[in-house]
Amino acid sequence: MSAAGDPRGVADGGGALAEPQARVPWRWTASLSVANLGVFLGFFTPIQILLPMQLEQLDAAHKAALLSWVTGTGALVAMLVNPLAGAVSDRTTSRFGRRRPWILAGALLGAGGLVLTAGQHGLPGIIAGWAVAQAGLNIMLAGVTAPVADQVPLSQRALVSGWTGISQSLGLVVGAVLVTALADSVVAGYALTAVVTVALALPFVLGSPDPVLAPQARAPFDLRALVAGYWVSPRRYPDFGWAWLTRFLINLGNAIGTLYLLYYLTDAVHYPSPDSGVLILTALYTLAALLTAIPAGAISDRTGRRRSLVVASCVVMAAAALLLALVHSWPATVVAAAVLGAGYGIYLAVDQALVTQVLPAAADRAKDLGVINIANSGPQVLAPALAAPVVAHLGGYGGLYALTAVVTLLAAVLVHRIRGVA
Repeated sequence: MSAAGDPRGVADGGGALAEPQARVPWRWTASLSVANLGVFLGFFTPIQILLPMQLEQLDAAHKAALLSWVTGTGALVAMLVNPLAGAVSDRTTSRFGRRRPWILAGALLGAGGLVLTAGQHGLPGIIAGWAVAQAGLNIMLAGVTAPVADQVPLSQRALVSGWTGISQSLGLVVGAVLVTALADSVVAGYALTAVVTVALALPFVLGSPDPVLAPQARAPFDLRALVAGYWVSPRRYPDFGWAWLTRFLINLGNAIGTLYLLYYLTDAVHYPSPDSGVLILTALYTLAALLTAIPAGAISDRTGRRRSLVVASCVVMAAAALLLALVHSWPATVVAAAVLGAGYGIYLAVDQALVTQVLPAAADRAKDLGVINIANSGPQVLAPALAAPVVAHLGGYGGLYALTAVVTLLAAVLVHRIRGVA
């Protein structure tokens, strides 16, 4: 983790805050992508598989409500911890850099939280364990999100964001495959997830340069300023505000659309094996995202255009949602999953690059990206409150996916309010 020998000369205090110019090598991108895979595998494997199984063993009759309590608490922890972890990272003057120490610390705390969760046999203990895991994983997330803004030049940023972004989709599949194939119990699944999360963080932590912040360049510690940092004025920084709202709406549409997928297959499509159907759809979704993210990133970097590609991704995702709203059949659902994945792949690559161009200050990159990440976590809390009454009283699943399309298209309209990015 030594900063010595950094081939791009970023080990000085000014380099830590300067706008990057030199292109990053493929090994750097690969190791950061692997670290991103680790954090999202740590997030998604418990939410998809381990927590539902654990809560079913605890109380099968009320498992859905219990899962809402656990995941809702975790999302709240994420919204609180991520910006704070980013702010601390921004002020770190370690000779190992600003990000790598916190990536490792977050991975270890997250792994400890996963193991703690595995050993619980009551709802309070499970909530507490998952809260610890979420705290650690969000510290790690703050660390792996910032290096793109720290070290990747604009001419390469969407392509690198495409590679790191697809790790989010891969986390859905890789974790499920690992736990299904190698773990014979819920406890073993948690332990395996914990070990893999830490292991995937190590290549970037041990092998990649990280700009070192000189002590004289560090902003003074001010608790009031840290708390105030959760609010970034949209009046003062309108492009940041519109980028935050656009991301919030896209993630809200995605959360509404995926929340009841299992029940949609059961009640609307009448698919004979809904569990297997969800796995098939997730794999198709991920494959489609893989196929579009990298080309979209390359096109965006070559043309310098971000907003038009975000609009394209929203239109594609809305089309998939409308297909689910209008045609309740297995073939239509398969097509919709592939179309939705293709749109989301474009979004993953381009939106992250767009966001890094509207950050208010270089000294607060990780903190401000943490505020942006609230637009990822917040919809996970809001989506159940919106989706349940729609399914019950406003058109069932057709109404649910129509709402998904409307919310996503609204994001396409609002992205044009961002003026500082092409």
